Amino acid sequence: MFKLKENRTNVKTELIAGITTFFTMVYIVVVNPVILSDAGVPFNQVFTATIIASVIGTLWMALFANYPIAIAPGMGLNAYFAYSVVGGPQHINYETAFAAVFVAGIIFVILSLTPLREKLIEAIPENLKYGITAGIGLFIAFISLRLTKIITADPDNLVRLGNLHTPSAILTIVGLAITLILLLLRVNGALFFGMIISGIIAYFTGQLSFDKGFIGIPSLPEGLIIANPLSAFGDVIQHSLYAVVFSFILVTIFDTTGTMVGVANQAGLMKGDKLPRARHALLADSLGTAVGAMFGTSPTTAFIESTSGVAAGGRTGLTSLTIGVLFILAAFFGPLVSAVSGLSAITAPALIIVGSLMMGSIAKIRWDELDEAFPAFLTILSMPLTSSISTGIALGFISYPLLKIVRRKWRDVHPLVYVFAVLFFIQLAFLQK
Repeated sequence: MFKLKENRTNVKTELIAGITTFFTMVYIVVVNPVILSDAGVPFNQVFTATIIASVIGTLWMALFANYPIAIAPGMGLNAYFAYSVVGGPQHINYETAFAAVFVAGIIFVILSLTPLREKLIEAIPENLKYGITAGIGLFIAFISLRLTKIITADPDNLVRLGNLHTPSAILTIVGLAITLILLLLRVNGALFFGMIISGIIAYFTGQLSFDKGFIGIPSLPEGLIIANPLSAFGDVIQHSLYAVVFSFILVTIFDTTGTMVGVANQAGLMKGDKLPRARHALLADSLGTAVGAMFGTSPTTAFIESTSGVAAGGRTGLTSLTIGVLFILAAFFGPLVSAVSGLSAITAPALIIVGSLMMGSIAKIRWDELDEAFPAFLTILSMPLTSSISTGIALGFISYPLLKIVRRKWRDVHPLVYVFAVLFFIQLAFLQK
């Protein structure tokens, strides 16, 4: 079913890859409820909804697309939901905001069933694809360094080197050294075993504890948030949430598309400029978004942490199936998941290393052609600086056709690139909060 031999992998490698990805991204089941709680959504509601959306999206990716890519509610989109939609000038409640997410998800499903999203992957210029891959690598490495306080905020220069004597920084550095040694010694599952060793060190140094036990029963205190799909469309029309729906759709399309391109490039799964079974893969996040909104969570997207599983050898949907099963188990081990995911120093070394591996795509960019190189550079630079994959892609999409027009090569640009360049300009110029 998963064509393991054809993809030159095996069951053990796929399982380890799935476990590796799960532990690098499981923080979302804790962080997402914390952020959406600021919008008034009960913590337990979002916790369970996050797992439901992640399981549906990831299992679809595993069983129908056969890719080692995990789906879960996206960071950034949850903050936009909590602070700009619910906490914005319109002062709508979270039930109405979830109606906008649901409508965006339904439109998203329809778009995924058409050739549009598949054609979009093919339309992305080759050098932008390399830039997206490298930008994501830089982004996840930067986030890991920031979360572990190795890099901290600076009022004069944005960021600076943090205090390397803190327990978090020391654990990250030690974990990074151990993982690198395992990789250099070609130990199978080096990223995963690096996290296990870091977790053991954290436990015996008092950084990791399990005071709240290990097991908890999942619950949905609010039941179904969106029980009537027609009323969701009515809420969007009544509150004129068209710009919100548009923003959700545009950002999610390119978050997922960019991440899939980056992960597929890293795994060697792209066939020229095409992603095989793209339509099945692109349905995963749209279904996750629609179903997740019904239970009470923000839009889902492909997770950049999937790159850690690919780096561990994951090449098929068996990796994603493993992740989906672990998410189901996580629903009953909330206290345990909360404890482990609350210590970013355990997973940071793996993500920093993955970031370095993804930066290798920079070598493929045609740096001697400014109209090709600069949009890729802008994409790479802006992803970590804006903490947004979609913003990096937006700036790349806007600048690419403009430079081609100046070079009188406008015919070389796919029409979809022009369309999305205009849409991104509208989104950044008029809809950005």
